[in-house]
Amino acid sequence: MGFPIGMGPPGGFGGFAGQTQNTGLPFAGIPPEYAEHVDALLADEEETPIPDVDFDQVDPDERPFTLRSFLIPYRFRFAVAVLLIGFEAILLQLGPWLLQIGIDHGVYRSNFTVLQVVVGVYFAAIAGHFFVARRRIQFTGRLGQQLMKGLRVKLFTHLQRLSLDFYTREKAGRIMARMTSDLPAMEQLIQEGIISLATQAMTLVVVSGFLFSMDIRLTLVVLIGVVPAMVALTLWFHRNSSKRYEAARERIADVLADLQESLSGVRIIALNNRQDFNIRRHRAVIEDYKDTNLSAARVAAVYGPAANFVGSLGQIAVLIIGGYMVYSGEISVGKVSAFVLYISAFFAPIQQLVQLHNTYQQGQAAVGKIRGVFDTKPSVPESSGARDLPDIRGEIRFENVTFGYEARNPILRGLDFTIRPGETFALVGETGAGKSTIAKLVTRFYDPQEGRVLVDGHDLVDLRFDSLRRQLGVVPQEPFLFAGTIRENIAFARPDASDEQVVEACRKVGIEGLLDRLPQGIDTPCHERGVTLSSGERQLIALARAFLAQPRVLILDEATSNLDLKTESLIERALDTLLEGRTAILIAHRLSTAMRARRIAVVAEGRIVEIGSHTELLERGGPYALLFETWQRHGGHSRESPADQA
Repeated sequence: MGFPIGMGPPGGFGGFAGQTQNTGLPFAGIPPEYAEHVDALLADEEETPIPDVDFDQVDPDERPFTLRSFLIPYRFRFAVAVLLIGFEAILLQLGPWLLQIGIDHGVYRSNFTVLQVVVGVYFAAIAGHFFVARRRIQFTGRLGQQLMKGLRVKLFTHLQRLSLDFYTREKAGRIMARMTSDLPAMEQLIQEGIISLATQAMTLVVVSGFLFSMDIRLTLVVLIGVVPAMVALTLWFHRNSSKRYEAARERIADVLADLQESLSGVRIIALNNRQDFNIRRHRAVIEDYKDTNLSAARVAAVYGPAANFVGSLGQIAVLIIGGYMVYSGEISVGKVSAFVLYISAFFAPIQQLVQLHNTYQQGQAAVGKIRGVFDTKPSVPESSGARDLPDIRGEIRFENVTFGYEARNPILRGLDFTIRPGETFALVGETGAGKSTIAKLVTRFYDPQEGRVLVDGHDLVDLRFDSLRRQLGVVPQEPFLFAGTIRENIAFARPDASDEQVVEACRKVGIEGLLDRLPQGIDTPCHERGVTLSSGERQLIALARAFLAQPRVLILDEATSNLDLKTESLIERALDTLLEGRTAILIAHRLSTAMRARRIAVVAEGRIVEIGSHTELLERGGPYALLFETWQRHGGHSRESPADQA
């Protein structure tokens, strides 16, 4: 979703885009002289349809994530790939064997017919290798992309299952690192690592077969004199590099986390002149990442040349021993020539495996990081036997509920109250008293440590998330708008809604006038997070979204706390329509909003200290009366609530 070709940011909402030319701001769209060419390019691109997905809150795959468990479902395809790789290796390594035949049976015996046959077979092997290699590359490339597609979907799906506390605890940049850094490292491991490993390993098997068929003694010289030294080097490299590569994956996550935080807070950074500090901090994080990579590179710098040195010693040994055997008549020149070529072919895969070991270590470190995400289970799980919530009347009951984000530090203590069906119920109190936490328990973002939360007598822990949240609507203090159109944001909970239904929702909350001023009405694009809209306009769109969803229970979490009085009055008129016939929970700092409720609960230190109507609470002279008196001194006026007037 984005802006149509040729359009910059939308005008109308907030007046931002419409003022760019008057205020001297640069043009942010596509220049008109290029728009036609861009449209022509896009017309040739295939549009990828959005597939239908059956999302299940309970993960059907409970196996721990490992590279082996991930690849097992594709084992038959890997078997086909190995067969193609083996056939390719045989065709590729026929050259030295044919050379031996050509020298021993053609050149030495002056048999031109043998040379012609050898050359013909060699050309046929080259042509066969071309077609087999082409097919193998296509097959393994397609297999690798299918593997990565499956892994990306699996990881994203798991992130959708995780509970809210994971995103509260984990930095967004570190989560992005799993997708943007660790997944590409795994892709490289699969595409360049596993496939190349199979290719080099099959080459070693084929070459070893040719070596044993030519001369066992020379082959044993290679295997006994060179291979043990190579194995020892590899074990040393593995022991000294694995922790370094794992640390490098951790450091790149820190780099991305710091970058994401700096980009998200760029306005605050600029306003407080903190650019130099952020540059120094980011430079320190990058320096740490560089040092970790250099540490791993120093180990690889020893391993690579040492492996080449051992391989060269093996070739020298074969030339010396093979030359002596030719001199003594124990072996033919053709066999020694082929053997020397095969020794080069034998050590080339080993040298390749040295490079692949770096890829393997980085990929394994990435596998460990991704495994950490999969090992994180939802703290608020949906039980396998969860049932659908039928249509509700809207009664909400807290039974002796105690909850804390940390179990040892409860925020709510012993809450016991009932919200009646169709009632507007307000929660007021000081910041940090626990009002928003109560709303999070109703939506089951968290589960209480003690007690129960019930909707129409149904314990929330026994219900399916989708059936519960389908009947709940939440309008937060800072509503989130997605990059797309106004229509797509309003119809977010009901994407199948018609344009007429979307427009009707806008009319009900009183924003049809604003939509009329937009260049494309409800199809006007908006930026991610709605940055080109004012706070009030974003809030009105969120209310229209909630109205279109038609929830039975509506939660307004300080929905008017950051608005000017004119916009607040517009939104409060919209609330009259939105709250009609619904159970509503109003979390409010402004008592003008709380006064719309039939009953008001005062929350203090995690407990409800008093509850009643606006008039009743004023007559008691308790905490609510003190809050109301303070509010009046700061601009409040009426002592009679709209609920009392009704």
